[in-house]
Amino acid sequence: MTEYKYELKIPKERIAVLIGKEGTIKKKIETATSTKIDIDSKEGDIFISGTDSIKLYTTQEIIKAIGRGFNPEVALLLLKSDYAFELVNINDYIKSEKSLTRLKGRAIGKEGKSRRIIEDLTDTHISVYGKTVGIIGEVGNVMISKKAVESLLNGSKHSNVYSWLEKQKKSMKELVEEDFK
Repeated sequence: MTEYKYELKIPKERIAVLIGKEGTIKKKIETATSTKIDIDSKEGDIFISGTDSIKLYTTQEIIKAIGRGFNPEVALLLLKSDYAFELVNINDYIKSEKSLTRLKGRAIGKEGKSRRIIEDLTDTHISVYGKTVGIIGEVGNVMISKKAVESLLNGSKHSNVYSWLEKQKKSMKELVEEDFK
């Protein structure tokens, strides 16, 4: 049986979250994915090994999500086959050094309002961490959420993005209702 190995790096301040109290989160991920996770907490290097390449990929996505600021319980939703993790790099939208704070502010909104509205309308989870916006949810919803975040980062008005999201939600609901007729 072939053993696959993968190496990735996460911010050092997220290592403790990945490990969890007394190693509970790390153990939970290893058990759920049949993988082995080794952590170099000094450098932030993570080494994953296992015999199932798909489970290895899922483990990698869960660890990346935790590294990008997600609560481990939310990151573990990626164990579901219809869930996805997308990362939007805010650097791709920066025009000047001051832009990062402004763009993060656009994605988060006053007191987290923008993020909360996008999460509610798309049934996704969003984490703005460092220079990235991470999104976890069902595949179709993640794509809609990503497009909304990208629109905000490109300078679209918040109200226009919310209107677009409401239309998307309505058309998704209609599609689901059609399936049950």
